[in-house]
Amino acid sequence: MTTIDRSKPVMVTGATGYVAGWLVKKLLEEGLTVHAAVRDPKNKTKLAHLDELAAKSSGSIKYYKADLLQPGSYAEAMEGCELVYHTASPYTLNVKDPQKELIDPALKGTQNVLAQASKTPSVKRVVLTSSCAAIYTDATDCQNAPNGVLTEAVWNTTASLNYQPYSYSKTLAEKEAWKMAEAQGQWDLVVVNPCGVFGPALNASSSTSESTNLMKQLADGTMKMGVPNIGIGVVDVRDLAEAHFAAGFNPEANGRNIIAGHNTSFLKMAQILHDEYEDKYPVPNKALPKWLLSLVGPMVNKAITRPFVKKNVNVEWKADNAKSKRELGITYRPLEETLVDDFQALINAKVI
Repeated sequence: MTTIDRSKPVMVTGATGYVAGWLVKKLLEEGLTVHAAVRDPKNKTKLAHLDELAAKSSGSIKYYKADLLQPGSYAEAMEGCELVYHTASPYTLNVKDPQKELIDPALKGTQNVLAQASKTPSVKRVVLTSSCAAIYTDATDCQNAPNGVLTEAVWNTTASLNYQPYSYSKTLAEKEAWKMAEAQGQWDLVVVNPCGVFGPALNASSSTSESTNLMKQLADGTMKMGVPNIGIGVVDVRDLAEAHFAAGFNPEANGRNIIAGHNTSFLKMAQILHDEYEDKYPVPNKALPKWLLSLVGPMVNKAITRPFVKKNVNVEWKADNAKSKRELGITYRPLEETLVDDFQALINAKVI
């Protein structure tokens, strides 16, 4: 049972990120002081949306320069904090050097933040943003899971440096976090495992999230021939922020927590947006045949390899979100609301 004193500051790593933005908003609205660890506190453009949130709320925000790969660089930001949120980790599927671009920042970043937590006497709880990617690599892993459903007890055993290195980076980082948590008795670790995150970005005009890239492709005609019918899970970024908040402040929060609002597919998502926007944008509403995807996929996107197509296209994705509802009190909003708000935010920001 860990109770966090709300008069103490709360540290958030990767505070300018897509997920962290909504978490920071929630913390500020609750009247908390946020210690935002960012790469460059002088880059006012990148911080503008956070300053705006702070101005409208009863909380306050302070920026600290920090680097995932630099041991000790979170010391100042963590000073006096009882609660630490580690959300910073690179999420990109298009990499040249997975070790350098994904594994090192995810693993070393986690080691640095958690080592600093152990050196900072005030810290009582660390909330780590992991991912469902630490639970599975491909939709076929759902079928191989007990009863065909992913749960918190399942770990990713199929990703590697050469196949789905992003999933591999999340798995290594979370395993390391648990190892470090178990080796000490000062703070407890609560892990949040979101699936695919969608919903409106607070800084839509400069959002670099993978979900933004997908939305752009649905809007600009890249996929007008059809979408790959890939089974995935979707959670709204706003619901995910609530889950992070509960993981930090609910004394009962513990262990891993799958945060997944909907078991769905790219095809269903495209169909929802097609129905809403077909008169303005060439959003597809049919699936690209599997054989065609095997043929042209690798040429369009190097992540869409033949093994990937085989293990994800026309395969159902299923995860059990019961723990998040029961223990974190999460109510998930409808999929339509998430997708339409996401798409509309990008239209308003003139990104699409």
